[in-house]
Amino acid sequence: HVHSEFSLLDGLARLPDLCRRARELGMDALALTDHGQMYGTIKFHHAAQAAGIKPIFGCEVYQAPRRLFQKDAKLDSRAYHLILLAVDLAGYQNLMKLVTTANLDGFYYRPRIDLELLAEHSEGLICLSGCISGLLASQVRDGQLDRARETIGWFRDVFGPDRYFVELQRHAGVPELDAINVQLVELARQAQVRCVATNDVHYTLREDARAQDLLLALQTGTTINDPNRMHMGSDD
Repeated sequence: HVHSEFSLLDGLARLPDLCRRARELGMDALALTDHGQMYGTIKFHHAAQAAGIKPIFGCEVYQAPRRLFQKDAKLDSRAYHLILLAVDLAGYQNLMKLVTTANLDGFYYRPRIDLELLAEHSEGLICLSGCISGLLASQVRDGQLDRARETIGWFRDVFGPDRYFVELQRHAGVPELDAINVQLVELARQAQVRCVATNDVHYTLREDARAQDLLLALQTGTTINDPNRMHMGSDD
């Protein structure tokens, strides 16, 4: 769940720094999942090779609430987050197809795919259910547990139990995640799919948090002194 400088005005981390830091921490692989785009893929490949780690190509795509061609302001302005990772060449080609279609055909506020397109191009991809802005976590947060069970079932049927994972996160700035995680673990157990713990990475070192916070203020057209603006809530 890693966002580099290619997640514009959201990620601060430069790709060589990310790869070197991953190596320093004893990791032998790193995935790149920028928001809605794959602009950093080639640079990431070279940076990972230089650092001696395995690059995993991915994307945090935006999932349209209905079909990607539906663009009604009242119904379609929100999009859910979803993590996709390429397992092999077929998965990489499918990922490029999904991201390209999202930008050319599905763009509405942001590049979007839909479930039908995802089902057509699921081969060779691992899917993680997403952060608190993902469909599954959003349904759990809103108390829609029956819908959440249907969501897990759909993704398990499309990707299989070995390529679909329920994503768990814990960040100090998002205290409601603890309660959501309890429900997600139980739903995953019922559906017989596995969980994966992820950290939502937007910068390389903790001391970079302040600078990344400034990026968010620029993105949302506000100032860092505005108490009501969007922010991470912590430096973890």
